[in-house]
Amino acid sequence: MTGSYFPPTPPHDADDADQQLQSKMSAPTQPNASLAPNAAAPPPNGTTGTKDAPGRMSLKLSHLPSRQIIKPVYPRSPSSIDPNNPPWPAFRGYHEYSFAYATMGQRLPTILGKAIEDVVVTLNQEYDEERIVDLVQCIERMEALMKELQEQAKLRPIIDDGEADVALWNKLIAKYFHGKTFMNAPWLFAEAYKYRRLQECFSVSKYWKNYDVFFRQKCDTFSRSHEAVFELSMRFADPFKLKEGLSPEEKLEAERLMFFELTQICLWGNSTDLSLLINMTEDQIRSLQSTGGDNLAATEKNILGNHMQRLWETVNDLRENTGGRIDFVLDNAGFELYCDCVYADFLIQSGLAKEIRFHGKRYPWFVSDVTKKDWEWLLNSMVYGHLFPKASEEEKESLRRLGLRWKQYEKEGKWIYEQHPFWCTGFTFWELHNEAPDLFLHLSRSDLVIFKGDLNHRKLTYDCAAPPSTEFEIAIGPMASAAGAPRVCSMRTIKSDVVVGLGPEGDELAERLDKEEPGWKISGKYAVVLLSEGRPGEKVVFT
Repeated sequence: MTGSYFPPTPPHDADDADQQLQSKMSAPTQPNASLAPNAAAPPPNGTTGTKDAPGRMSLKLSHLPSRQIIKPVYPRSPSSIDPNNPPWPAFRGYHEYSFAYATMGQRLPTILGKAIEDVVVTLNQEYDEERIVDLVQCIERMEALMKELQEQAKLRPIIDDGEADVALWNKLIAKYFHGKTFMNAPWLFAEAYKYRRLQECFSVSKYWKNYDVFFRQKCDTFSRSHEAVFELSMRFADPFKLKEGLSPEEKLEAERLMFFELTQICLWGNSTDLSLLINMTEDQIRSLQSTGGDNLAATEKNILGNHMQRLWETVNDLRENTGGRIDFVLDNAGFELYCDCVYADFLIQSGLAKEIRFHGKRYPWFVSDVTKKDWEWLLNSMVYGHLFPKASEEEKESLRRLGLRWKQYEKEGKWIYEQHPFWCTGFTFWELHNEAPDLFLHLSRSDLVIFKGDLNHRKLTYDCAAPPSTEFEIAIGPMASAAGAPRVCSMRTIKSDVVVGLGPEGDELAERLDKEEPGWKISGKYAVVLLSEGRPGEKVVFT
């Protein structure tokens, strides 16, 4: 690995160093008489004996080695890693070279401002006084949160609102982030904390505990995705069939090619991320969601870390062992969730999996993440909804058939939706083994866990400045190395600073893209499909 790739990073404890510098600058310039004497000092009220003393002695150190710049060694040793000190340097809100700077300073206030606008729309449609007053108080709490964001306030504990994650949040804040602010805490934690505080604005209310400030946006974006939606529904409305007369080898190759195309559809569906594309036009949505074969062939070269062949071999082995269980840790609602379901449908129909478990969030999270409400809305809208008034009857029927089949999977137990409190905490997945042992044990029983999207990838890799050549298994730590760790696949379009798994020449590739395409890490143009073999089958051990 080259040593030149790292962006400029602050010292190990940069925020502490800043505070020390500020305290030095504000310290009194006169001697402090209240200091306790030490062994070399004269007694209190005694004379210093310096009246006729010579000036301060100085030594000329001409023959000693020159002063050296000592750089921290990365990755940190396991014993020195904690949520405030990731394996490699953390991205923080005051790092102007990082997307964290734009997120904490501009994106999050913008997102919160639009959330307030959404609540005002709801407020103006209410007529019951108690509900109106209760919602006004929610708005006031949101405005207070906005003020804290803009003033870079210190992170306070989460109010006990009855959610199962309160103790986990407050443990993190007390142990690692006491005195930290939105800007000097690690970006991943500070951003997650903001969404937890947004949930608190409603969870402490009487009537609005389950209100989703992003629900309208999620529904609207899916309804504007009609071309891509029907491109898939018209192909998969009826169970797929391979051509007759194919040899076993030809059938396998046909399935492999279909698997590759559907994997790409599942991958690039992640382009529609409302937290990044807040004011996206319908034409921009259509461009991002193009699922035609020519477009997929053109975009495969943009998968910088590509383990799709290994992924195919993994799932094909499952089928040879009578099929298995595959888990999806979901990312965005709407069109991306729709693509995930098309992919999962193929896995069931082809016998590559017998059971699919989908893991969503317990409450609104990072704008567009899937909640149970989003899951049910999608399936019911496909069967009963009128989202696409310009669609033909054939198109509407294709979507209805697809939705009916997916709902049948749920009834038969082939598809199972779950939501664990850990997914909405400030912990990365490096801590999943210790902080949510029940969830780790549950995932260890899966034959493959697919983590969708940018946020899940950031949590897998501790969201830190690891070199792009870092192997995926190294970057995800215990999720690859702990006994019983499942096979893990990350499908992610790159939309933030952390990039790993690009192979031995990854550092050079990243340097070239930095020069040729500034902003490539946040454009969504590039992607990774990375696989870790884990340690499946081994007995899970908790210490």
